[in-house]
Amino acid sequence: MPCERKPMRYGHSEGHTEVCFDDTGKFIVTCGNDGDVRIWEGLDDDDPKFITVGEKAYSLALKNGKLVTAGSNNTVQIHTFPEGDPDGILTRFTTNATHVTFNSSGTRVAAGSSDFMVKVVEVSDSSQQKTLRGHDAPVLSCLTFIWPLLQKTNDISNAKSLCRLAWQPRMAKFLAVPVEAKLHLYERGSWEHVSTLSDDLLTQPINVLAWSPCGQFLAAGCVGGLLTVWDVNSKLCVERQKHEKGFTVCGLAWHPSGSQIAYTDTEGCLGLLDGLSTSTSSTNTTKAPAKKPTKDYDDLFDDDDDRLMDEQLSDTNSPVKNPVTGDDDDDDFLVPATGRVRNRGAILDDENSLGQEGMGWDGVMPVTAPLGPLRPVYEGPLPTPPQKAFQPGSTPAHLTHRFMMWNSVGIVRGYNDEQDNAIDVEFHDTAVHHAMHLTNSLGHTMADVSQEAVLLACPSTDELASKLQCLHFSSWDTNKEWMVDLPKGEDAKALCLGQGWAAVATSALMLRLFSIGGVQREIFSLPGPVVCVAGHGEQLLIIYHRATGFDGEQALGVQLLQFGRRKRQLINGEPLPLSHGSYLSWLGFTAEGTPCYVDSDGVVRMLNRSLGSTWTPVCNTRDTCKSKSDHYWVVGVHENPQQLRCIPCKGSRYPPTLPRPAVAILPFKLPLCQTSTEKGQMEEQFWRSVLFHNHYSFLSSCGYDIDEDGQNQAQKEQQELLMKMFALSCKLEREFRCVELAEMMTQNVVTLAIRYASRSRRMVLAQRLSELALEKANQTPEEGLQEQEEEPEYCRRYRNRQDQEEEEEELAEEEGGQVTGPGKPSASSGQPRVTNILDNMTSSKKSTPLSGSAGKQNKSLVLKPLAPRPKSKTQSTLLHMTGTKAASKKTQENTEPTPVQQKPADVPPPALPADSTENKRPKTGFQLWLEESRKSIAADHPDLEETDVIKEAMGRFRTLSAEERLTWTERAKGQTGDPADLKKRKRAGGGGGEGLDNENGQADADENSAKKKKSVDPSSKLSAFAFNKS
Repeated sequence: MPCERKPMRYGHSEGHTEVCFDDTGKFIVTCGNDGDVRIWEGLDDDDPKFITVGEKAYSLALKNGKLVTAGSNNTVQIHTFPEGDPDGILTRFTTNATHVTFNSSGTRVAAGSSDFMVKVVEVSDSSQQKTLRGHDAPVLSCLTFIWPLLQKTNDISNAKSLCRLAWQPRMAKFLAVPVEAKLHLYERGSWEHVSTLSDDLLTQPINVLAWSPCGQFLAAGCVGGLLTVWDVNSKLCVERQKHEKGFTVCGLAWHPSGSQIAYTDTEGCLGLLDGLSTSTSSTNTTKAPAKKPTKDYDDLFDDDDDRLMDEQLSDTNSPVKNPVTGDDDDDDFLVPATGRVRNRGAILDDENSLGQEGMGWDGVMPVTAPLGPLRPVYEGPLPTPPQKAFQPGSTPAHLTHRFMMWNSVGIVRGYNDEQDNAIDVEFHDTAVHHAMHLTNSLGHTMADVSQEAVLLACPSTDELASKLQCLHFSSWDTNKEWMVDLPKGEDAKALCLGQGWAAVATSALMLRLFSIGGVQREIFSLPGPVVCVAGHGEQLLIIYHRATGFDGEQALGVQLLQFGRRKRQLINGEPLPLSHGSYLSWLGFTAEGTPCYVDSDGVVRMLNRSLGSTWTPVCNTRDTCKSKSDHYWVVGVHENPQQLRCIPCKGSRYPPTLPRPAVAILPFKLPLCQTSTEKGQMEEQFWRSVLFHNHYSFLSSCGYDIDEDGQNQAQKEQQELLMKMFALSCKLEREFRCVELAEMMTQNVVTLAIRYASRSRRMVLAQRLSELALEKANQTPEEGLQEQEEEPEYCRRYRNRQDQEEEEEELAEEEGGQVTGPGKPSASSGQPRVTNILDNMTSSKKSTPLSGSAGKQNKSLVLKPLAPRPKSKTQSTLLHMTGTKAASKKTQENTEPTPVQQKPADVPPPALPADSTENKRPKTGFQLWLEESRKSIAADHPDLEETDVIKEAMGRFRTLSAEERLTWTERAKGQTGDPADLKKRKRAGGGGGEGLDNENGQADADENSAKKKKSVDPSSKLSAFAFNKS
């Protein structure tokens, strides 16, 4: 009988607890030391309904829709179930009531107390009761007999064991009595001891007992936390499970289907054993257990599955039964008029035949199948119930006071009680809008709030259609509210707000888009039932069921769309990774616009755009929880600074509305290996920095002006971490690892690494690093073009469209100015926004890559790349660096001198750097264009190294028209010096010697000095680490 022990969860405060199932098995009902009775729809129910019955609740029983409780107020109360309405007091005692139980028909209740008395009360008429006296100690169980099972105690709290007895279901032929670490079975009528059940692993007293619904299996919970299940027929232990913390088991209950056992401990926690199978045991003690039927998956979706869902167990999955018929041809199975079955030679076998009328779940004798081979039972993976649609940042809808939305803009609270049915909207920044109080006359259950509007939706009723209501408080006109009725039979399941748009997903597998003013926009079908949606700026994130999950897994899919002038789908139907056996609990965007989500196991994952749109776990909130029942409710995520904003919830997954919850900030941590070591810590910091600064390139590609200081600072921190890891690897004599780290460094930092290796007297490593620095800079343009083709398709499509639309803008640009193109993103509305990082940016279109120095003056990079002397004519002026004498000689061997020719150019060329006297060859048109556009490319892609910048430039240069490329080629043919000398050459129309003489004299003083420094520093650095092989 293999089963799965589910993780325990918080149920009640510390102390005695009890548990039972309702008649249908749909609900788990518990009571505890906090005086509450809680009704759970399952072990994962994070918001159970509760009924307060007193200061403490000692016992409960449930039958036929009646809930009976014994509490510390000396009374036995009765409530309706599942409503929980009080239905009177059955009886009273002079002290605490300790245990209650129903008879098999549910017409009477037996209750025991600490005053040594037991009362039997009629449920329909509490005045009819009988009192049993004569006990010498407080009553622990209402079925206590005269046997001296336990040492007497003066209070139930001092008892060594609860000694809960249990009658066999239905016919009650046998009574199970716990005696220390064994179970004794007594036959009713004669009270003879007929059997003893024991196990070698049982060393502590048995506390509670529970029979399976079929009466064939008996479960016991012990003081030490051991759970044991016996097959009564074979007297064998078929299942053993240990409490995860070894606490005493004080409550035990079988599911009506026999497939689950719920249990509670003295710490107030609730647990579940799932997957119990009772179909493999034989009912005859003289026969070996029957073989398991061969798997037959053809019957997976037959009619029995409906009964399996409705009754929790099919006939073929129930215990193997001896058929009971009324035919005269089988006298062995006839029931005589006396009500007793003929003795067949074994008490347990006789009992099993006698109890057949108790096998039916509705109290009626089941119709048995004819004798013959049983149909195969499906034992494969079971489907997982699909997760219901929910609104991220909201608490369950059935609560009277709940959060309808909590995000980075504000809080929407809903109240639905006897006094009021209203919605309160509160903004974190009152400068956005003042607080609002709305009457919820339509019964809205979903909400979202942004800097522009409040969006509400309500489900449909028999009379009214599902409605979508928007309060556009940022509108400049007087009509700030609009409402839309969804088509008949279509309900809103999820909604969200973006920048200038609203979206609602419906039960008809459709997603409807509206403008913020109420204009209907796009509408499209979803691949599956929606789970939730989230919006940010121009991005819409959709989570839906892509298939049916199995074995507790949810099969979810994700779509990521981007609106604006260029609509595109960034992620199309890819599976959403979740932790094993978990479900989605929160979905949203970071303040910088990166999609992220949280599952029920507390794992936070973020989209990694630089790695093919994969999801990277960045935090596990369970690591900071003090108890397994504690959780964190996420309300916001920030990448810069790195903060996870959430609300701690004690013993629940959701916070209460009152008192106002306090927001806590959790740090991020990538789950890398060995983070306790210095190496692991630096690796985690580096890759976390890389991941959390990927948003710069995305925002730049979307047309936003990014914070270059923050970007440069992030790059500097990453290079510093690489250098620290490099030093640590040198210290550990891991030179190959040093080279691997150097491959991720910029050329400038590689130079520092060479110096460090030389000073550490690791000359072989320094030689390797020197070759690596030259290799990084000397990659051919053809290799760059080949690698550039591998960039994401949407990036290439975006760049090509952007260049085509802005070709005309380039002609109108002037040096030092910036042109704003006509195609601004929709973020450039007149309303200022402070919701996220986009609010602090200039959302107008940046200058095109062709504008070069004519665009915005970008700040120089913190780490300037190291560029060695090139080896070919094509590379001679791409990389501004003069090598050592040995390197220069080697370069000149592979380079043919080309006479400098000058031709008049139509357009003044851009400024050229001051080259060394050894490198005076004419530049190509692409090289001139690159020097002018270098700053623009570095601003768009600050994380690129020098060789990557060249690759990017090659791709952009290819998109130019033929006329533009010809213009740059003519410029290259007409000059070899700087623009100041070019004017002289135009008038002279002669050789380049005269221009070269005045090369440094005509440039700007500051620019010239900076470029001289750039040309000198790398050469001086490399000259110290040059190795001549002679």
